[in-house]
Amino acid sequence: MATKYVFVTGGVTSSLGKGIVCASLGRLLTARGLKVTIQKLDPYINVDPGTMNPYEHGEVYVTDDGAETDLDLGHYERFIDLPTSQRNNVTTGRIYFDVITKERKGAYLGRTVQVVPHITDEIKSKVLGLGESGDYDVVIVEIGGTVGDIEGLPYVEAVRQLRYDVGRKNTCCIHLTLVPFLKAAGELKTKPTQHSVKTLLEIGLQPDILVCRAEVPLEAGIRRKIAQFCNVDLEDVIASIDARSIYEVPLMMQEEGLDTRVIEKLGLECGPADLRNWIPFVDAVVKPDRTVDIALVGKYVEHHDAYMSIVEAFIHAGAVNRAKVNLRWVQSDDLDDRNVAKTLEGVQGILVAPGFGGRGISGKLAAVRHARTNGIPFFGICLGMQCAVIEFARTVCGLDGANSTEFDESGPHPVIDIMAEQKTVTDKGGTMRLGAYTCDLAEGSRARAAYGETRISERHRHRYEFNDNYRARLEAGGLRITGLNPDRGLVEIVEIPEHPWFVGVQFHPELKSTVTRPHPLFVGFVRAALKTLDA
Repeated sequence: MATKYVFVTGGVTSSLGKGIVCASLGRLLTARGLKVTIQKLDPYINVDPGTMNPYEHGEVYVTDDGAETDLDLGHYERFIDLPTSQRNNVTTGRIYFDVITKERKGAYLGRTVQVVPHITDEIKSKVLGLGESGDYDVVIVEIGGTVGDIEGLPYVEAVRQLRYDVGRKNTCCIHLTLVPFLKAAGELKTKPTQHSVKTLLEIGLQPDILVCRAEVPLEAGIRRKIAQFCNVDLEDVIASIDARSIYEVPLMMQEEGLDTRVIEKLGLECGPADLRNWIPFVDAVVKPDRTVDIALVGKYVEHHDAYMSIVEAFIHAGAVNRAKVNLRWVQSDDLDDRNVAKTLEGVQGILVAPGFGGRGISGKLAAVRHARTNGIPFFGICLGMQCAVIEFARTVCGLDGANSTEFDESGPHPVIDIMAEQKTVTDKGGTMRLGAYTCDLAEGSRARAAYGETRISERHRHRYEFNDNYRARLEAGGLRITGLNPDRGLVEIVEIPEHPWFVGVQFHPELKSTVTRPHPLFVGFVRAALKTLDA
């Protein structure tokens, strides 16, 4: 069977949820036994989002192969429970970089290099590269931005060409659009959708299915109007109503028949969707038995997308424990030893978030100290783990001035230091320790108990590491090293055995948490936090 392609575009406004619709369709098709992957085409000129400010783009999602990608890839993995890779995220910057590199090497034999056909051909090759691998029955391709954006035109043109290149019967075009409810008029308005589809038609692309985002249900008359004026069948007008949780969306899309329509249009042969694991999970998310309060201490807390995977990992772990994790967002810049007790009063757990740079570090150290000295379950991720090491070195081991060379290059005790191979690196993009690396877990550790394994693989994104020259002194003080990279001895996990639950990890466990495989460290952390409610 030839690989099928589903192209998803958006109109009217951004933030309608194209990524969630793609992930939901991917979940439904996967549940029917099909092999599915999802690709994101991003129309920005950055080669990847790795050097972007979190305020600009939210978190950077890292894949096993070390690609720094769009946060939507996190949704894809969490929903379809399959790893993505560098090939799943394509940016305009990457497209132009590759085309210009080829031109410099003479690959175009002196021809004039243009947007059409050279840029569009490069886009098509990235899409077809996934399909022609033979690994997938269906490739879902999300085009970032909205239809009509200047920067998105080459992508839409590439899709228009691809529909003929691979055959119309092997493609399906879904357009996500907004049907706003005007309170003053007391009715839904279809004109924005009509104009959005008209813009798409002017570019040469007719959508096969319309997914209409709305705050209220679409009545039959509204659906008929949209179908009539947008050249689609009535059953191809799919309503996407606001949900209590993004994890309800696959069930809502199934009820609307989205997967059925896609299967019919592509001529796919598959069985009914098996959602036996998904439905109980959603039930646990929307109907938790109790609530636990956990503080997330970071310097980007006013922009929750900067910690997207952490938020979702808490949802997964909460569902396992039949609990809702109520995150208390704490700005690390505003935290110090004088106000930490009052600010964190009443929480059952404290997570110190990853990040870069010295801003807010004193607040993170205050949060670590408060958790450590008051027996509050603590979880430190990447920089959060490093802060735990610094605080322990200063307070417990008496190493005055202990710090990371990221913040103080000439301090007396660099308990966290830049990795040796990073010292000569000058380029910022794609040069950190990135991707999946193995870690061996110590017998009797909380990490070993959580994972139930002796060797694990986790994803990394960092330049600084635990300074092994201080290992003996910190261990003598009571800090236990419970996770080591077997190849180079990098300290990956630290714990305090006497503490109710105190774990710091150099890697990013949140990146591998999915609905069907909640991350064991998050599950253990939430379970420890819940125990404080019962104490």
